[in-house]
Parts: sequence; structure tokens; C-alpha cells
Amino acid sequence: MQISAEISLATKELLERYSRAHGVKKQFLIENALLHHIQALEELPAGVIIPPRLVVSAASGRKIAGLVARKRKPSRALVELMRGGD
Repeated sequence: MQISAEISLATKELLERYSRAHGVKKQFLIENALLHHIQALEELPAGVIIPPRLVVSAASGRKIAGLVARKRKPSRALVELMRGGD
């Protein structure tokens, strides 16, 4: 069966790059991705599925950008975790 769908140029480039890099045919990659996604939707609670894109308002986007740009010292717990401590 053949399915036709419009995808963004960015998604097409990712698909082609992955296909070339891993020697996987695009048809195989798309079918496996669809199967994986549908299985996850059927088996996992809706609250644990993270969408690949998030839509935020302009104000929220500015707030997120400000938080990401701000440099902060890592917490003691994070330092311990990264050093392999429990």
C-alpha cells in the first residue's frame, strides 16, 4: 500500500540524512516509525507521550529564551550526580 503525505522540508532532510547514514531505505524507516508511534499511543498513558513540537506564545517564548540564556551555577545535587554519586 502506498501513502502520500506532505512533510516539511526539514523533516524530509532529516529522513534522507538518516537513511543515507544508516543504509536504511526510507520506506522501511517510515513504516517502523509509524508502527513504533502507534504502538506507543496505544500502550502508554497519554500523559507520558511528549509531542515532537511544542507551540508557545510569543511571551512564553521570550521567557523560555531568557531562562535558557541565564547562566547559573549547578546545584550540589547535580554536581554529585554528574560525578557518579547517588
